[in-house]
Amino acid sequence: MEYNLIDPSHQRREGRRGGIEMAIRWRDYIEERKGVMMGKPVFKGTRLTVDHILNEMGAGLSAPELLENYPTLRPEHIQAALLYAAAVVALDETIYA
Repeated sequence: MEYNLIDPSHQRREGRRGGIEMAIRWRDYIEERKGVMMGKPVFKGTRLTVDHILNEMGAGLSAPELLENYPTLRPEHIQAALLYAAAVVALDETIYA
């Protein structure tokens, strides 16, 4: 499934120390390929799915624990996963019952 996801993360933002820093772009770290994990979004160059990492975070694992448990995972992957999830949620329509 292909999404037209907005990636606002390429915008500049003010850093913690007052300087300007560039936010990461989730598209630089996440891809979908038919032959890898049945086309689920994975971190580029790995077979580690974005939904798996998001589920692990939801279950309470911290970023340091994730990085320790998954040697191919980098801090940028975690940030990209959160940005990706935000973009996907932004696509959903709200239905009031």
